[in-house]
Amino acid sequence: MFDLFNDPLNLIWIALALLIGILLGGFIVASVRKNRDIQLKRTAEDIIAAANEEARQVQLEAKDDALKITRQAENELQQRRSELNKEDDRLVKRREELDRRFDQMQQRESSLNKRQSSIDKRANEIDNLYNERLNELQRVAELTTDEARDILLEEVERTARNDMARIIRQIENEARETGEEKARELIADAIQRVASDKVAEVTTSIVNLPNEEMKGRIVGRNGRNIRSFEQATGVDVIVDDTPEAVTISCFDSVRREIARRTLDRLVQDGRIHPAYIEKILSEERAEMDKDIVKAGNEAAYDASVHGLHPEIIKKLGRLKFRTSYGQNQLAHAVETSKIASVLAAELGANVEIAKMGALLHDLGKAMDHNTDGTHAQIGAEFAKRHGVSPAVVNIIASHHHEVDQTSIEAVIVEAADAISGARPGARREDLEQYIKRLKALENIAIQHKGVESSFAIQAGREVRIIVKPEEVDDYQAHQLAKNIAEEIEETLQYPGQIRVTVIRETRSVSYAK
Repeated sequence: MFDLFNDPLNLIWIALALLIGILLGGFIVASVRKNRDIQLKRTAEDIIAAANEEARQVQLEAKDDALKITRQAENELQQRRSELNKEDDRLVKRREELDRRFDQMQQRESSLNKRQSSIDKRANEIDNLYNERLNELQRVAELTTDEARDILLEEVERTARNDMARIIRQIENEARETGEEKARELIADAIQRVASDKVAEVTTSIVNLPNEEMKGRIVGRNGRNIRSFEQATGVDVIVDDTPEAVTISCFDSVRREIARRTLDRLVQDGRIHPAYIEKILSEERAEMDKDIVKAGNEAAYDASVHGLHPEIIKKLGRLKFRTSYGQNQLAHAVETSKIASVLAAELGANVEIAKMGALLHDLGKAMDHNTDGTHAQIGAEFAKRHGVSPAVVNIIASHHHEVDQTSIEAVIVEAADAISGARPGARREDLEQYIKRLKALENIAIQHKGVESSFAIQAGREVRIIVKPEEVDDYQAHQLAKNIAEEIEETLQYPGQIRVTVIRETRSVSYAK
């Protein structure tokens, strides 16, 4: 192998072969490059030809589209021209019709002018004839027109006065006969529509204790705790022989309630000493203020009275902790407002003024422990200072006739106040009599023959009686109602009237088997 390269002749042959290979490779490369250029040129020509063909196609399509658009525009233009021609024909016909109508109107106007002249002529003839007849009547009656008119008016006035006096007497008689009955019906309807579920609500001042040992902790060493509590709260704590309970006494109902809540928390917590008493008392006072405002807002909402000053709302809420004969004063104010609203609506008075005046009529009871004067005067002055209207202020001040009543709404509120306080079951002292009267009503009815059951309803204003249909016929049912009504009149005392309703019904029962 190495000898091959050592021979010079072999080297020449090798060099020659390499040269030939190089030349041959260059020729081949040149040939390939030439063929590739030719191929690329043909490819470019094909692409150009395809692009030209596509351009021609696009141009042809564009020409077709332009032709279609042109034809469509020409069609629309032709259609528009046709419509314009039709509209022009219609306007021509309309103009001809208007011209024809105008001619007819001119002819009618001419005819009316002729008729008007004829009517004017006839009216002149009638006026002349009227004047002739009037002159003739005046000559025969020997009276002028003014004299005859005065005589006629005098006669008509005399007749009208007689009729008016007769009607007035008739109305007065009817008013006397029906006024009292109508008033009873109106008051009874107001009570029925504002029926309250609450009978007698009492604010307690008793604090229950878990055991008797708690009394000693409340008193504290040498009475330290109870003295601190009474001094901080302003109440009297009565620790007596009542088992597991102490009593809180104070003329101010709000102060008493705060003290009750404070002592109740102290008992539950178990820690009773002067510093802790003051802390709990401060918290309960803040909570009580919130409860008072909440109660006032709820009362105003229940009575549908809006726009009250925040200070009035606070005083109103204090009535929640004030009672009168066992009747909660805030509930009484709301109930009075509802009754006054019904009465005012029935009588055509101002409902809003009546509602607000009734809700605030006992406002002074929230302050009368701390201020001199009656609760009506105190409440009226407080309401006046806080922007309440003069009509409502007069209602508050006059509901016990301490000042003159200046409106029908004041009279309505006074009546509503009396209704709320005197209705059956409203106050604790009337509850027992109320229940006895209802039981007596039912007992009177149940004792009659043929009566199956009886029920006193509508606060004792009606007794409903169910009879046995096989024992009592229709005539006997009518007679039974009359007899029971007479017995009630003879044996019971009651306000207003009591309706006796006897119900007789026949029931047929069968069973499908």
